[in-house]
Amino acid sequence: MDRKPKILVIDDENANLTMFRLFLSAYGYEVLLAENGTGGLALFEKERPRIVFTDIKMPGIDGFEVLQRIKAADPGTQVIVITGHGDMDLALQALDLDATDFINKPISRSALDSALDRAEKRLKRVEEPSGSVSSFRKEGGVTIFEIVGRLDGKTGAELLQDWRVAKEEAGGVLIHFAATAGMNSAGIAVLIQLLSDAAKSGRKAVLTGVTENLREILTMVGITRLAPVFEQEQEGLLHLKKSVCR
Repeated sequence: MDRKPKILVIDDENANLTMFRLFLSAYGYEVLLAENGTGGLALFEKERPRIVFTDIKMPGIDGFEVLQRIKAADPGTQVIVITGHGDMDLALQALDLDATDFINKPISRSALDSALDRAEKRLKRVEEPSGSVSSFRKEGGVTIFEIVGRLDGKTGAELLQDWRVAKEEAGGVLIHFAATAGMNSAGIAVLIQLLSDAAKSGRKAVLTGVTENLREILTMVGITRLAPVFEQEQEGLLHLKKSVCR
């Protein structure tokens, strides 16, 4: 059995620290707790946990500074930020700073499980030789793009190049986000450009594999009006095939 990585949780609310300790300890993680950014950064320097949860809004050193300083010290550390319900603008700022994911208060077990799964899979990707961020293939008249790494301005340009090649053929478009995928505001802009172009050319499009939290951001910026979201790739394929048959 693989050894669970250390996890550091930084939050100025004791109730949240207690909840994280109970849940994460039950999952077999070694849990480190800090009540503020200063203490959290000190623990990080001493223990070097591979996964960090940090609240955004804290007195003194806030979560943004914690995120930036941890990423500067070790870019491979997976940092998940904790935001208040509806603070999508703060979540997007955190993603621009290379946060792995975000979870909203009150924290649900499903959101926590999803963030942990994504962080562990991204850790494995960091430790393996880096490959392409995205790839595409054809399946039954549908062009399937798979995003496995961080979609930003640079990698988004590669995705758009693939799209220019793929759109020469008719059919639906499916964009699947693997558990290791990430995105920032530049990546979201690329996604809007691709989906808008697909709509103009009469191509139906769907998104699959999007986490519950990321879906909130995609809804906020209007992407879900351009393409419906499905949990599984096969669900998206079935939707596209039904649309073609109508």
